[in-house]
Amino acid sequence: MLGFTTWEPPLAPRWVGLDNLSALIGDPRFGRAVLNTIVYGLGTVVPGLAIGLGLALLLGGVRRGGAVLRTTVFMPAVIAGVATALMWGWILNPRYGLLDGILGLAGIDGPAWLRDPAWALPSMMLIGLWNVGINVVVYLAALGTVPRELHDAAALDGAGAVARFRHVTWPVLLPITFYLAIVNAIGASQVFTPTYVLTGGGPDDATLTTALYIYQTAFAYGELGYASAMAIVVFVAVLALTAVGFRFGGRRVPYLGAES
Repeated sequence: MLGFTTWEPPLAPRWVGLDNLSALIGDPRFGRAVLNTIVYGLGTVVPGLAIGLGLALLLGGVRRGGAVLRTTVFMPAVIAGVATALMWGWILNPRYGLLDGILGLAGIDGPAWLRDPAWALPSMMLIGLWNVGINVVVYLAALGTVPRELHDAAALDGAGAVARFRHVTWPVLLPITFYLAIVNAIGASQVFTPTYVLTGGGPDDATLTTALYIYQTAFAYGELGYASAMAIVVFVAVLALTAVGFRFGGRRVPYLGAES
């Protein structure tokens, strides 16, 4: 496997065993990339689920114009990633960007966003939440499976809106939430396009992610063996976290139709 070799084309691969994995342990940029990716995941997966569920609950009760609203919410998910990144690059531009322009009208001096190490990663999280429409559509489909008679029975028993959501709607949505959490976490571990297009991992590696660092190592630095070792480590880590999620989180998910 390439991960256990050193390969700098046009030279032939040379077997080095576990040397690449040992080098990863002492690689500060790889550690920074892993930390950034974890923070990005925490900042996009949980808020993305909450926002998606909230919007689904709001749109689920809309009768007139509901289809248009649902299409509008989902539309960002089908726009090309590069086009989305360029659009957000304009919005977050500190000189002529839309966001700082709006803040300026309120007398607020906005930060440099993508050029400020303190704001660059939060800006990437904001961009990541742009695709929350996928969660909304999945939640809307799940809400349509909640039996209406259960809501009516709970209402007759005096249950309020919060109690009906907790005891009727949420148990049905829990398997979908678990699925979305796993899929969104895997997607967060692969974030690449906005960091590559807008920041290149900067400033000061503030937006360097594992996917971007693997790409840079392989194609900018020409160290294909070392990049393969990083890819193996990231894959195993994501696989392990997914397995742990199914092992412990799956126990709490009441799948419909499952035998007790």
